[in-house]
This record gives sequence, C-alpha cells and structure tokens, in this order.
Amino acid sequence: MVKLRTLGHSGLAVSEIGLGAWQLGGDWGPVTVDAANRILTAADKAGVSFWDTADVYGSGQSEQFIGDFNQRQPNPKRVIVSKVGRTADLYPNGYSKEKLRRCIEQSRERLQVNSVDVIQLHCIPFDEVKRGAVFDWLETFKADGLIKHYGASVETIEEAEYCLGHTQVTSLQIIFNVLRQDMAQSILPLAAENNVGIIVRLGLASGLLSGKMTKEQTFSEQDHRTYNRDGQAFHVGETFAGLPFEMGVELATEIKEKYAGNMSLADLSLRWLLDHDAVSSVITGASSAEQIKRNAAVSDLAPLSAELHTALSYFYQNEVRRHIRGTI
Repeated sequence: MVKLRTLGHSGLAVSEIGLGAWQLGGDWGPVTVDAANRILTAADKAGVSFWDTADVYGSGQSEQFIGDFNQRQPNPKRVIVSKVGRTADLYPNGYSKEKLRRCIEQSRERLQVNSVDVIQLHCIPFDEVKRGAVFDWLETFKADGLIKHYGASVETIEEAEYCLGHTQVTSLQIIFNVLRQDMAQSILPLAAENNVGIIVRLGLASGLLSGKMTKEQTFSEQDHRTYNRDGQAFHVGETFAGLPFEMGVELATEIKEKYAGNMSLADLSLRWLLDHDAVSSVITGASSAEQIKRNAAVSDLAPLSAELHTALSYFYQNEVRRHIRGTI
C-alpha cells in the first residue's frame, strides 16, 4: 500500500504516489466513462488516494469523471485537488475575483463537493502572481468555505521562490525529475523551511523516464508531446522536461544503462523523487490499471544509496543541464 505524507501546513495526508488526471480529459485522445472508471478504480485499489485534476482538462471532463466516481465510491482518505486559472476568460490578462470564484464554483460542482480540498493556480502569468490580488481572493474563498486550502502550480524557480517568500500557499506543484534537478538545491529546502508541501509533476519527463521510448516514437495530434514538443503551445519545460526529444531519449537510455542496475528506469526515477523528504506527492499520469499498480509499488522500494544520488546529480550537471531549453 502506498505510504502517506503530509501536504505542507494543510495537515492533509496524501499518498506519496498520486494520480495525475490530465489524460481523463480526453486531451490526448478520447476517454470513455468505462476507461476512466478502470483507471480510478485501479488507483483506489493501489492506495493512490491523492488525485490531481484541472478545470481545463477536457473542459471539465476530468473533474466530472472524478466527481461521479467519488460519489459512487466515496473514500475518506481520498484527497482531490484541482487547478484553475487557464480558461480563456482568465488567461492571460482577464483575471478578476468574480471570474476566479465562478471557475472554482464550477470545479466544485463537477467534483460534487461542498469545499474543494486544495485549489491550485494553474501556471498563471508571473506578473499576475506578483500583483498579489489573486492570493487575497483565495484567502476570501477559503474563509467562505469554497476551498479548504490553496496552492500554486509553477514552471520556474523564480516563480516558486516568489510564492514561498510572499504568499501563504500550502503547496507548490513543480516540474522536477532526474532530467531536471535544479529545484532540489533551491526550492525544496525553502519549502521545507516554510512547511509548504511539494507536489511533483512530470516525474517521468513526459514518458522519457519510462525507459520505453525510442527516437522514432510518434504521438497523436492531440498529445502535448506532439503539439508542444518545442514549446509551441505553452512553456517548453512542460514537455520532455524542456529537452529536445531525441536528446532526451539518448540521455534517458544512458541513465538506464549506467545507473538503473536491476531496477526499471521508471522505478529508479520515481524512487529518486521520493527520496527527497520535502516532496509530498509525485503525481503520475496513467492510461492503464497496470501502469498505476507499477507506479504505486515504488512506495515500497528501499531508498536509493547516497552514492547513486551523487552519481545522478553529477550526470545531470555535466551531461543533461546544458541541453534544457527555456527558463528553469
């Protein structure tokens, strides 16, 4: 069973392996009700009780699937978090208290809850973050009972540092993996000091660290690994951790051959993340029950050795970092 960790100062107990629900929106290809239910049921059985979604995933479809399932199969241990701030009426410069409230109310309706466990700002423009009003609004929504806690999903170290130093977020969702390690030095210690939970996304670098990709691999037109491969649609770091795809495949293969030993590359990569005490949960997308089961099993693996952590850090600094595109 997946172990639990505390999400910052919220006091919420969350599974250290979580479920990312972007794929339930059908944005990567059609998803039926039955397919969504199989994924959510598998997460339940594996003890993956921390579920992360967003209002823009399938224009609310992901939230609706989760809300319907949660009504049929309630679980007091389940923590459901969502994200807002990227709908067309808000992003990039239409933010207002009334419009943000309505977005959260719509998420609450689809999730079918009285109060959302955690609402995260969904990579909103940094200028809007620094303006600060949005956090005052979130404090009001919290006082009103619309949400229980709030956090922010960010893309860069600068954004993370600002949130940690100037806001009362209970959690930060960051891009962090073996192929993108900089947050470990600057952000994780600061988050721990401020008792802010860290939610990791892209822990397998859009699948590069699954150990199964080849340079010839293709993806559907709806998949961000096609339309955002070079940052055409949003921040380049959100896809393949900012690495050119073919280079990413080469580097992932090298890590597997040099450092994984008897472990799979995915297990090594997820265990590496869990070895960072400041990490509350690593959200992993999944398209099958078997994939969820495999990811969840990493919770029971022994920590990696200090020597292996040192070797992976050295490899990143000397072989990977210079190839990353966009602001880290």
